[in-house]
Amino acid sequence: MIRAISLLGGESSSCTQSERLGNDKTFQLTMDKLQFQMRNGTRITGLLRKGVHSLRANGVAFTWQLVKRKFREKIFSKGIARQALFSAKELAAQRCHCFPRTIRFSIVVPLYNTPRRFLGAMIESVIDQTYADWELCMADGSDGDHAEVEQVCREYMRRDSRIRYQRLKRNLGISANTNACLAMAKGDYVGLLDHDDLLHPAALHEVMKAICEKNAEFVYTDENTFHDKPKDAFRPHFKPAYAPDTLRANNYICHFAVFKRSLLDEVGLFDPACDGAQDHDLILRLTEKAARVVHIPEILYYWRAHKGSVAQEPGVKPYAIAAGILAVEKSLQRAGQKGEVSTAIDGSTVYRIQYELEGTPKVSILIPNCEHLSDLRSCLESIYQKTSYPNFEIVVIENNSKSKQIFDYYKAIQEKHENLRVIKWDGKFNYSAVNNYGARFCSGQYLLLLNNDTKVITPNWIEEMLMFAQRSDVGAVGAKLYYPGDTIQHAGIIFGLGGVAGHAFEGVGKEQIGYMARTHYAQNLSCVTGACMLLRRAVWEEVHGLDEQLAVAFNDVDLCMRIRKAGYRIVWTPFAELYHYESRSRGLDDSPEKQRRFQSEVEFMKERWNTELEMGDPYYNPNFRLDNNMFIPGRTVRQYPARQSDVSGRFGHCDPSA
Repeated sequence: MIRAISLLGGESSSCTQSERLGNDKTFQLTMDKLQFQMRNGTRITGLLRKGVHSLRANGVAFTWQLVKRKFREKIFSKGIARQALFSAKELAAQRCHCFPRTIRFSIVVPLYNTPRRFLGAMIESVIDQTYADWELCMADGSDGDHAEVEQVCREYMRRDSRIRYQRLKRNLGISANTNACLAMAKGDYVGLLDHDDLLHPAALHEVMKAICEKNAEFVYTDENTFHDKPKDAFRPHFKPAYAPDTLRANNYICHFAVFKRSLLDEVGLFDPACDGAQDHDLILRLTEKAARVVHIPEILYYWRAHKGSVAQEPGVKPYAIAAGILAVEKSLQRAGQKGEVSTAIDGSTVYRIQYELEGTPKVSILIPNCEHLSDLRSCLESIYQKTSYPNFEIVVIENNSKSKQIFDYYKAIQEKHENLRVIKWDGKFNYSAVNNYGARFCSGQYLLLLNNDTKVITPNWIEEMLMFAQRSDVGAVGAKLYYPGDTIQHAGIIFGLGGVAGHAFEGVGKEQIGYMARTHYAQNLSCVTGACMLLRRAVWEEVHGLDEQLAVAFNDVDLCMRIRKAGYRIVWTPFAELYHYESRSRGLDDSPEKQRRFQSEVEFMKERWNTELEMGDPYYNPNFRLDNNMFIPGRTVRQYPARQSDVSGRFGHCDPSA
C-alpha cells in the first residue's frame, strides 16, 4: 500500500487529485481489478482492499495520512497490550482479600458452535479470577456437527463445581439462548461474557470493589480487541463515564457489563426482537433504571476478533444495524420522547436521533460585535439565507465601534429584517458582560450565543440543537464548528485538557470520524463553546448567566460547569454545522496585557474548579493524555498478566518482583 501510494504521486492535493483519479478510467479499472483479486484474501489483503477503496474515494493524500495514522495506532496499541495490569504479588493479594459484603457473580455465556480452543480459553479466564465467588452458566445451542462443545464443557464441570452447563434442544437465537443461561443463574450480580472472549483475572475483583465502595448497581469496564493472543491486542477502547445520549447513539459500554440481578428482574430479560443488538437494548434498559452506574477505567475484557465476528467487521451482520435502531427506538418510547432513529455513519451501528420538536418556540440569537463589518455581514447573511427554523430573533450587541460604515450597516439591516435589532453596550469589552446585557433585551424562550465570525452551513442548525435543548434534563447544546479549510475547530470541550480546557479533535479533517467515531454522533460532554451554544432561558437565569469575572477566556467553560453542577447535562451534536473563523474578531492573546489577563483567568478557573480538575473530566477517560486532544492514551496503561501455569505466555508478561 505504501509503495502504491508513492507511485501514484505522494501527498499532493487530495481534493484535486481525487477528482482527477476519479475521472481516470485507467485508474478506476486498475482499482477494480485489485479489489476483485483481493476479495477472498487474508486479513492483510483485506486491509489492502480497504486501502484501494480509500484511494478511489478520497485520493492519495488523504489515504496516505490514514495509513500513517493506522500504523502509529497499531504500534502504540501493541505497546499497551504488552504491559501488565497487576503484578503477580497484586494478583496474589487479591485472592486473599476479604470484602465487607458477600456477593456471588453469575457469568452467563450463550454457546453456539464455539471453536474448542476459544471455548477452553474463555472458561479458563473465568477459572483464573482472583475473586472466587462466581458461577459460570453456559447454555449451548450448537448444532449436531459441534458435539465437542458439550464435551469440553462437561470436562470442565468435572473439574470445577462452579461451572454449570445446559444443552439446549435447538438453537433459540442469541437472546433466548442467553435467557436460558439466566434461568440457570443464582448469583446476586450477572456478568455478560461472549463465548470466544476473555476476562482479565482481576475483572471480578475490581467489579466487587466498585460494588462495595460505590454501591454500584451497574458496572462496566474498558476493553481491548485481539486476534489470537491478548498480548497482541490492537484496539483498546477507553470509555467515558455513563452518558445516556452517548449510549443511545453508540453502545460504547458493550463489554464487560455486570449488573444487579434484581435490576434485571425489574427491566426484563433479553428481547429476541433485538437480536444483533440485544446487549445494546438490555444495557439501555438497565442503565435507565440503575441508581448508580460505575465505570472502571481499566482494560478488564478482551474481545476476540476473527472472521465473521462483529469485533472484526461490523458489516458482516447488517441485521445488527436494524436491531440497534429498534433498541434505540424502544428507549425513546420508554422515556416518552418522540424521534426518528437512523444510522449516523452508513453501514455502522452508530445512530442519529432526530427528536420531534415541541412546537416552534422563539430562539433569540445573541451576537456581540465591534467593527468587523465583513464578518458580521457574512454571519447574518448565512443565517437569513440558510436557516430553516422559522421563529427566531437576532440581537446584535454593539460594543464600541467607531466607523460610519458599521453604523450604516446596522441601520440598513434593521430596516431589512424586522426580527433583528441592534443594542449598544458602552463598557469595556467583556464577553460575559456583553452577553448578559444583551440577554435582557431578548424575548425568546431560548438563548443562542453566537460569535460574529461564524457562518451557517446546515440549514437546520437551530433544530438540531433545539431538539436536545427542549429536554428538561439538558442544560446546554453545542454545535460542530470548522475552520475555513474544513478541519474541526470545535467538537466539544474536554475539561482539564491543556491545563483548564481544550477542544476535542481540533485540526482533524471534517470527514474523519476520530477516536471510536466520536466526531460523528451526538454525545454528552462536560462543556461546549460559547461560539455557538443554545440553552433555555430558564437555565440561563437559574445559573445567573456568564460570570463577568471571566472577561474573555473560559467563560463558556465555566457556564457549562455551573450548568452541570445544577444537575443538567451538556450535549454536543455534529449535525449542527457552522464555520468559525476563530479569534478573527477579537484578535490573538499576543500582548503582555492580554497574556496577563489570560493567565489570571486560568488561575481563576483552577481555583474555582480545583476539585473537578483533580477528579478529571468524566467524559474523557483518565487513560488519555491531557496535552493532546486526539484521545491518545498517555499514562502507563497496565494490561493482562501471564498465568503462572501458562508457559506459552498467552496473556502477556508480568514481573513477579514488581
